[in-house]
Amino acid sequence: MLKTGQGFKVEKPLNLHVIMEKRARRKFTAEFKTKVVIEALKERNTIEELSRKYELHPNQINIWKREFLNNATAAFGVDKEVGKKEAEADLEKLYAQIGQMKVENDWLKKKLQ
Repeated sequence: MLKTGQGFKVEKPLNLHVIMEKRARRKFTAEFKTKVVIEALKERNTIEELSRKYELHPNQINIWKREFLNNATAAFGVDKEVGKKEAEADLEKLYAQIGQMKVENDWLKKKLQ
């Protein structure tokens, strides 16, 4: 512990809340992540260069790259069939809703006349 009498200047203690100020967590869109990963896969720049360019940690780029490659088979795999079935089911729901609304609309028109 320093004492003032020993020739040392005692300064005002630092405010830790000013130093330890929290930054808002950044959120990245899927498009941005894809852009960064595709650049990383092209290997025209190193991961370090990309991390400086996009202000990211190199580990973050590697995590996104690994995730992208692990899910790449979904673009060509069975998931398309599942998506088609879901789209058809949604379409059937929408047609049913349109039919119901048409019936209600016709009924209201008759009531107003």
